[in-house]
Amino acid sequence: GQRGLHRPTAIIGIGLFAIAALTWFDARSMTIASNYGVGADAASYFVAAFLAILGAGHLAAALRPGLQADEADWGAVAWILLALVGLSGSIWLGLGFILGSTLLFAFTARAFGRRALLADLVIGLVIATLIFLMFNKLLKLALPMGPLERLF
Repeated sequence: GQRGLHRPTAIIGIGLFAIAALTWFDARSMTIASNYGVGADAASYFVAAFLAILGAGHLAAALRPGLQADEADWGAVAWILLALVGLSGSIWLGLGFILGSTLLFAFTARAFGRRALLADLVIGLVIATLIFLMFNKLLKLALPMGPLERLF
């Protein structure tokens, strides 16, 4: 079996700690106060703590003897990157939350091996629209607006 440190797992753990630190630092600089309930800074602190716990788990796993990792599925990684670019690009170009989240859902499903892209785009559109309506209308929280969001 393998001895010592499983380097890829340790690198992921260190990366998770770095993202946790950035999230924690960003939460410290938030100035928006919540009039009720939990504010955005509290949610960010929770996410940072969760990422740190995941990082610690990865580092602990990296020290376990005999850890073997499968080969990476670079096609799936590419679909996930495309999903994230679709979401970010949609918001950056002013095309809105619904379109970006639809692409995120459909491309992530493809990354996990599902081959029904058109059906996943429809499912993603329905889910993203429901999430938008819940946040925008029910919770009165603004999500990035685009042409689809302006219909509501």
